[in-house]
Amino acid sequence: MDRKLELLEDRDRQARLGGGEARIREQHGRGKLTARERIDFLLDPGSFQETGRLVVHDCHDFGMDEKRFPGDGVVTGHGTVDGRQVFVFAQDFTVFGGSLSGANAQKICRLMDMALKVGAPVIGINDSGGARIQEGVVSLGGYADIFLRNTLASGVIPQISAVLGPCAGGAVYSPAITDFILMVEKTSHMFVTGPEVIKTVTHEEVSFEDLGGARTHNQKSGVAHFLCPGEKECLTAIRHLLSYLPANNMEDPPAVAPSDPIDRIDPELRELIPENPNKPYDIKEIIERVADRDTFLEVQPLYAPNIVVGFARVAGKPVGIVANQPAFLAGTLDIAASIKAARFIRFCDCFNIPLLTFEDVPGFLPGTQQEWGGIIKHGAKLLYAYCEATVPKVTVITRKAYGGAYDVMSSKHIRGDVNFAYPTAEIAVMGPEGAVNILYKREIAAAADPAAFRQEKIAEFREKFANPYVAAERGYIDEVIDPAQTRPKVVAALAMLQTKRDTNPPKKHGNIPL
Repeated sequence: MDRKLELLEDRDRQARLGGGEARIREQHGRGKLTARERIDFLLDPGSFQETGRLVVHDCHDFGMDEKRFPGDGVVTGHGTVDGRQVFVFAQDFTVFGGSLSGANAQKICRLMDMALKVGAPVIGINDSGGARIQEGVVSLGGYADIFLRNTLASGVIPQISAVLGPCAGGAVYSPAITDFILMVEKTSHMFVTGPEVIKTVTHEEVSFEDLGGARTHNQKSGVAHFLCPGEKECLTAIRHLLSYLPANNMEDPPAVAPSDPIDRIDPELRELIPENPNKPYDIKEIIERVADRDTFLEVQPLYAPNIVVGFARVAGKPVGIVANQPAFLAGTLDIAASIKAARFIRFCDCFNIPLLTFEDVPGFLPGTQQEWGGIIKHGAKLLYAYCEATVPKVTVITRKAYGGAYDVMSSKHIRGDVNFAYPTAEIAVMGPEGAVNILYKREIAAAADPAAFRQEKIAEFREKFANPYVAAERGYIDEVIDPAQTRPKVVAALAMLQTKRDTNPPKKHGNIPL
């Protein structure tokens, strides 16, 4: 028995060394942690239970039968984060550059299958040179096996991807299907085709960082959701994100004891909306004052900043926040904002996270680029997401709610449950200026003083129509509220809705306008 235990220990030691001490030093030299160090930092101390530690590849070509490493370039297993179970895989760049083999893919697939069975999140730590060329189509098949499981797990268990090195070619599509992608500045890269191929095919010259770096995907493409300054900050961010999420779609999100009085009145909210309806303000100030203090976690803060999305706690319970941002593009909805918000709303609906919407939207962004880019179908995604969502939905109209954008932003007409408005709310087909130009076009032209007549009619229209009371009289608004009372009103609405049950018609799935 002693000899057998020594053999076991020797194999375990080889597995823990990955590609060997020299390659571990190279990894550290790049300022990167090893796969096992990343897992140890992410999970609760001592909680990691590894699976497939002794798996090796089955490739005999190109001299590969003489190059076998236990674990074969990926570390898989399960553990806990704040005492809650998660499954994790981490590609090991010290073994064949973390490249994906058939055996490597099977380890990941078995992990995901088990995560689905027990209903726990999957966290993938990506750091790989891509498909293992020596294995050819076997490696490609391994990617497809993973993609299938990503798709089947979507909406059932949360899936989080940390890109902590290269992620190129077909490898990018697994993170792309997952719910959230985190990247590290200067060390993370994602792209379908690299700079050299692009230069050959299109004659464009671009650096790795500009093409697929962390800032590019957080700010320009919207592929990534969080930009982190370092690996440890990235792994810490994953722990923070998980604190808002349920383990699976059958559970409620994790509640904590409220750290903030639920009946807190905030008179300063009365002063945040400018008297001039065209003057911008920061919607995040309202979010921070209504949510439990210091609980707002913004998602995709650098992408489409004209809409704000993220998680917060209200009375200790997680909610998803969607808010127009008047400080950028006047809070208009454009293509990027519509896509960003729609995906976030659908995630919240998948995982039983109530939606709290703050609305100040003058409409959809006009222009040829928006129309030619498909604002109709992309804006429809946001509409579809809100209509489809069956979780509790509470809306607060702070100022403008014009045209089709009023309908889209979780209005009563698309199953908004509780809809509040501030006295400063302006709910109409369009703004007073535009409405008067259409309604009084001939009268303005014939007036002795067209400018004065126009201003008179604008003031008249604003007083009569650009307010919350016409909508309230028709029942489209449940209550016009004192802004200082926003938090207790929202808390009470969410408490009332916590047993809400709503369903969609039976179907295989809808056909969202993609």
